[in-house]
Amino acid sequence: MRAILLLVFLLFSGLSVQAEPLPREQIETYIRAPFSLGDALNDDGVYSLLNSGGSEAGYVFESEPLAPLPGFSGAPINMLVVLDLEGRFLDVQLIEHNEPIFVSGLGEAPFHKFFEQYGGLSISDSIVVGTPYGDAAAGSQLVYLDGVTKATASVRIAHESVMGAALAVAREKMQGLATAPPAFPDPEYQEDLTWQDLVDQGIATRKTYTNAQVDALFAGTLWEDDDPEAQDYPDEPYLDIWVVDVGPTSIARAALAEDSFDDLQSFLEISDNDEPILVIETARHGLVSEVFVRNTAPDWLSAEQDGFPVALRDADLFVELADGLPDGTAMILRTDRRLGFDPSRDWVLKVLAVREHGMFQPETGSVTLEVPHITPERFFTRPVQITPVPPWLEALRNRQADMIVLGIFLTGLVAALSFRMNVLAAQPLFTPLRLGVLAVVIGFVGWWGQGQLSIVTVLGTLRAAVEGGSFAFLLYDPFSLLIWVVSIAGFIAWGRGLFCGWLCPFGAMQEFAHHLGKALRLPQIEPSEAWDRRLKWLKYVILAGLVGVVFAAPDQVDKAAEVEPFKTAVTTFFVREWYYVAYAAGWLFLGMVLFKGFCRYVCPLGAFMAIGGLLRGRDWIDRRAECGSPCQLCKVKCKYGAIAKSGRIQYDECFQCLDCVTIHDDSTKCVPLIVAARRRAREVAAE
Repeated sequence: MRAILLLVFLLFSGLSVQAEPLPREQIETYIRAPFSLGDALNDDGVYSLLNSGGSEAGYVFESEPLAPLPGFSGAPINMLVVLDLEGRFLDVQLIEHNEPIFVSGLGEAPFHKFFEQYGGLSISDSIVVGTPYGDAAAGSQLVYLDGVTKATASVRIAHESVMGAALAVAREKMQGLATAPPAFPDPEYQEDLTWQDLVDQGIATRKTYTNAQVDALFAGTLWEDDDPEAQDYPDEPYLDIWVVDVGPTSIARAALAEDSFDDLQSFLEISDNDEPILVIETARHGLVSEVFVRNTAPDWLSAEQDGFPVALRDADLFVELADGLPDGTAMILRTDRRLGFDPSRDWVLKVLAVREHGMFQPETGSVTLEVPHITPERFFTRPVQITPVPPWLEALRNRQADMIVLGIFLTGLVAALSFRMNVLAAQPLFTPLRLGVLAVVIGFVGWWGQGQLSIVTVLGTLRAAVEGGSFAFLLYDPFSLLIWVVSIAGFIAWGRGLFCGWLCPFGAMQEFAHHLGKALRLPQIEPSEAWDRRLKWLKYVILAGLVGVVFAAPDQVDKAAEVEPFKTAVTTFFVREWYYVAYAAGWLFLGMVLFKGFCRYVCPLGAFMAIGGLLRGRDWIDRRAECGSPCQLCKVKCKYGAIAKSGRIQYDECFQCLDCVTIHDDSTKCVPLIVAARRRAREVAAE
């Protein structure tokens, strides 16, 4: 028997499947007007997003090729994600999934609605799924997404996939988009500074390029002789530029006249994510061309930090400089810290020097002049980032009360079965006591806690193991995970009996159905011993078939797993399509006349538990030499058919009902004890 079970266990192997991006024409169907799909940017299915004018507006990509986290079916959940150039979510749509709870349970509408919450959020936000936890949530920087009742684990996996894919694109394509808090001018820091202090301390950066230097940059090009002034006055300045970060108030006061300082502060109150940069040019180059339009990006000026471009834009402020500053053209530019710019670190202002060749249709050429700049760290502060706790911890916190109650319940049950099992079985009211425990399992563990274990988890874990995927999905449902841990630990002590006999909500329902059938005096069906042996192999065949489906047709796993009626009877509380309800109810009605027929003959999870029970380290049910020969009472009374004619317990079929333990310890029921008592009585009488 054990050898055959081990052969079934060896079926848990297969080939990995590599996720491939969807074809372009399929991705295009998900893009909503006025946007359109641009060019492919890499081989991972990342595309540019184009606005109605054909300009780049963001990025489009699938989550699965970039962050293939397995769901509960073992297959990743695939979403289409649309980000703008600043890292804000424009759209998140569900493409494909095999999450059992949505496929044939709650329906897909709640899943689609969950993804609608991403619109307008940024990947720089600390986004978590759940509800604020405790008083610490007040004023929190965390952004909470509403989960889906009875499917929290699935939506957590989906969220981690969306964020993982979005951050992967940000790191590769979004040119230094900040995912950590940027440095802000410290409002508490004040320092009495003058313009000369700014110059002496390097807070104001000056860079000068002479005509000769610029001429040398154009040497060997079509435009090398197109600036006569550079040839006539080689030592005169072509560009004489000052750069000052006027975000810190102490610096701004030293550089700006009072009215301009007040205007700047008002501007910053409205645009609190902008870092203002003052630039002053005193030579002949200037700062912008004649076609420049205020409040737009300057055509001759750009910036770079860490090798990534930094977007600059005119602040559209009138600039009046403080006394003593250089006399020249001045303007205040602004850049958004959220786009990766850190004003407390080195960055480079780039100035375009432009020349034209020809008179009627001139050709334009340019070279770039660089102006390095840094503002001392002391003027800035960096807000403390609230890092979201790991998803598994957030899930654990959200179910803290349930986990405490479940922990107490499991501790008490395991303790009773470990140390007081015989005393428990000997109680006159053992059956009502057992039914009370099973009622708690149905009500609290099943309907309330959604702790019905399923073969879907086993198949998902198998697929993740074979494909080298992550097992993190197991952590998103800590309530069920605790039951799994206790059940697997129970393999060593009792085999499959702890879960199948005490912790399975649907199994408990079947046991109540049996007692109801007896109360109604319905005729009971009991297969012959030969048919009972044959039918018990059916669940292993079903388990092997499901394992085959995992690798042959993984998209059909959720449908194949509907052989379990657990989702209907426990997860959705019979609120499903009529055929699922009829199937689950049919097993319960059959249980009124055939004792736990589903558990004994069909349940693939029970087959897995029986295989796991091979780890059992002891025979925990006491037997006597007379058990089996001549006494057959325990075998006759065992409704599971788990006792052989020899009296040996077949632990792979034992559900730990303790009926045989009750008989074994009862001197009024156990035949060997009764015979021994009569013998002693005769001996006493003879004496």
